[in-house]
Amino acid sequence: MYWPSTLSCAWPCGALALGAEAVMLGRATLYGLGAGGEAGVARALEKLDEGPEAVLAEALEILDEDERFNRAASAHAAEIVLALCDRRPLRLLSHCNAGHLATVAWGSALGVVWHLHERGLVESVLVDETRPLLQGARLTAWELAQAGVPYRVQPDGAAAAAMARGFVDCVLVGADRIAANGDVANKIGTYGLAIAAHHHNVPLVVVAPSSTIDSSLATGAEIAIEERAPDELRTFTGTTITPPDADVFNPAFDVTPFELITAVVTEDGRYRPRADQR
Repeated sequence: MYWPSTLSCAWPCGALALGAEAVMLGRATLYGLGAGGEAGVARALEKLDEGPEAVLAEALEILDEDERFNRAASAHAAEIVLALCDRRPLRLLSHCNAGHLATVAWGSALGVVWHLHERGLVESVLVDETRPLLQGARLTAWELAQAGVPYRVQPDGAAAAAMARGFVDCVLVGADRIAANGDVANKIGTYGLAIAAHHHNVPLVVVAPSSTIDSSLATGAEIAIEERAPDELRTFTGTTITPPDADVFNPAFDVTPFELITAVVTEDGRYRPRADQR
């Protein structure tokens, strides 16, 4: 990790650098933090000696890059989805939230929906509620409603049944970290979706900026998986729903092997690991 060699500015640079490091290290699984991931934060820190205006200008440039990259990635992915799926209009399935609430102003996987919706090519989106924090029900459903895209919220456990009944043409998900071989860490439940999609011959497309690819990790087995607080499962809206001392397994993410993924798409187009990486 790179840090500026000097922190001699008049304002509290040291505290800001420590805060930036805390942001980058706060989520073990997450890799992309704006354009260039950790490098994006380091870019802003390099401007510390030039004062707060320079830091802000660099941060805003990183935000602009993030939006451009996500727009480009989702545009590429939209064309791939159209090539994979014959049916028009499309019935899509989303998991967690990968829209403008999760990125900057546009979105990665949900950005595909925006591109297709603008062309009148989306019939509806099935939104996984995404237990236990309900990012799909709370965030993705709200974004779709604001955009006027027809949608239905479903329990996570209904996704495989929806595919079996022919309700899904394509699954769209984002990514928190992608290993060099194409394995994808994303919100817990993505791996199960991929297994179901593979069984039912439904394409699953991952959309993320290239900053999400961690080339230092050979495979997804090397990705650290964050485990969340037990009370996220023991309680619901403040009410305890399990025995108070119930043991809990609550991983925030899982890893989907590349062979179960139809396409990983970045702003550069389809990501294809080298033969020696697979």
